[in-house]
Amino acid sequence: MKRLHGTGVALVTPFNADGSIDFSSLKRIINHTAKGVDYFVVMGTTGESATLTKEEKKEVLRFVLKTNFKKLPVVYGIGGNNTASVLEEIRTTDLKNVDALLSVSPYYNKPSQEGIYQHFVKVADASPVPVILYNVPGRTSSNLTASTTLRLAQHKNIVAIKEASGNLEQCMKIAREKPKDFLLISGDDLLTVPIYSIGGAGVISVLANAYPIIFKKMTGYAAQGNFSKASTEAFKLLDINGPMYEEGNPTGVKYLMSLLGLCKTHVRLPLVEPSEELKKKIEGYKG
Repeated sequence: MKRLHGTGVALVTPFNADGSIDFSSLKRIINHTAKGVDYFVVMGTTGESATLTKEEKKEVLRFVLKTNFKKLPVVYGIGGNNTASVLEEIRTTDLKNVDALLSVSPYYNKPSQEGIYQHFVKVADASPVPVILYNVPGRTSSNLTASTTLRLAQHKNIVAIKEASGNLEQCMKIAREKPKDFLLISGDDLLTVPIYSIGGAGVISVLANAYPIIFKKMTGYAAQGNFSKASTEAFKLLDINGPMYEEGNPTGVKYLMSLLGLCKTHVRLPLVEPSEELKKKIEGYKG
């Protein structure tokens, strides 16, 4: 899984004013991010996967694969809180050119750790490609604990975890006891360098949509163990990171990207476009 080291960008899905997918902007974003990222993540949270139809998701995946001029690895998001439905989506999706699945821990119904474990075993057994676990308690209302992660890491088809708990103690427990080839990936842009320092392998990033070169430098330095230079790059993101999430993701990053000429600001309900107050914060960012 060396192909999944470094920066994975959780690609936004740009929309036109009528809510349709803006494929011309998506092409521009792919070309922009390819300047610095190591792989693409399609249909993560930042891609507004919750409000795209199954066919739209597949259209976006096909487009990214077709437009991927650098032939970077591609990770595709399939997850949910209905295990049978997730397995059906895996079965009916063409994954032959996909390098791995990113699968979020079940949300809303708040399963026990045993339920989460059994869910992911079913997903890994069904998937024709390797699986990356995705732990994001702020969205799922349940935590994929270190012990459950380490138990799942023994499955031959589960190769990594995107850890977005923000809990460094939990990340350290995973790093200390994980199999050597199991990847610990940061799910928080600002925790990339600390997670590298304990044995992490990279980040799946929101802000890399806008700033791929910063992430290229940050992860490059961190991988070399030069945490001073890596932190210098991370500090460039410190003031802009918070506003990205104040009114929902990807509301903030889409507005930032609009200022860079990459896409429009449109999001799908129940997300809405940024308030004037948030726009001013983002416009005031000096970098």
